[in-house]
Amino acid sequence: MGSGFSSFLAISSTSPVSQETGLGDLPESVVGSVLVHLNPQEICRVASINRAFRSASSADFVWESKLPENYCSVFKWIFKNNDNDDKNDNILVDLCKKDVYARLSRANSIDGGTKKVWLHKGTGKPCVSISFSGLSITGIDDRRYWSRISTEESRFGYVAYLQQTWWFEVDGEVEFPFPVGTYSLYFRLQLGRPGKQFGRRVCNREHIHGWDIKPVRFQLATSDGQQAISQCYLTKPGAWNLYHAGSFVVEDSKSPMKVKFSMMQIDCTHTKGGLCVDSVLICPK
Repeated sequence: MGSGFSSFLAISSTSPVSQETGLGDLPESVVGSVLVHLNPQEICRVASINRAFRSASSADFVWESKLPENYCSVFKWIFKNNDNDDKNDNILVDLCKKDVYARLSRANSIDGGTKKVWLHKGTGKPCVSISFSGLSITGIDDRRYWSRISTEESRFGYVAYLQQTWWFEVDGEVEFPFPVGTYSLYFRLQLGRPGKQFGRRVCNREHIHGWDIKPVRFQLATSDGQQAISQCYLTKPGAWNLYHAGSFVVEDSKSPMKVKFSMMQIDCTHTKGGLCVDSVLICPK
């Protein structure tokens, strides 16, 4: 629909327009009924055509169609204020739906900066990313095995680097008012230590070992009883990879969903190392 409509607009803008009627004479409600079928980027682009499109592109009913059905709960969860619980209600009343969408589309930090939430451009549903600092990592405070590395390759600015260990285990949980839908959970990992040399990205593979002997086990469980288990070997050194732990379905968006997840490789017959742990990503399918 978006590409076809764009083509129509391109043709209309170059064709002779009758002095009696034109695109500018279309009622805002009619233009808006077309715009709801476009994605947010296309809506912003066609807003420059004329006054009718510019006005319709800011209509509440157009942007509300791009928001999750429980956007009020999502907004309050992200921008909750412990000192004034009524503050978010007032903000939502004052903001137009376009501004609500704009705020939710940014990567908003929550829980002390250990998590970020934003709307997925394709589905309009929220994505949640949990930093390694918001996870429970066995031995993370022992500098003989783990270190914290500053890098531009993480949206959080830091990653955890494992030099070597016998027991590898990462656990975490998140609670969030996910809209109805199916979601997948991934661990974002890289074999090798990221860095820069002469301004170019490099990856030190010196300590990579042990991940091809036994697979890593991934698990997730939800507060309504769903469970998923998967396992795989960690491969492709030098590049960030998303390892799928499992998926879950949200059928009721009225109450928050709690998701617990983990990854482990606890076979103590061998050591493993050279792994960067960035974050956990939950996104709509």
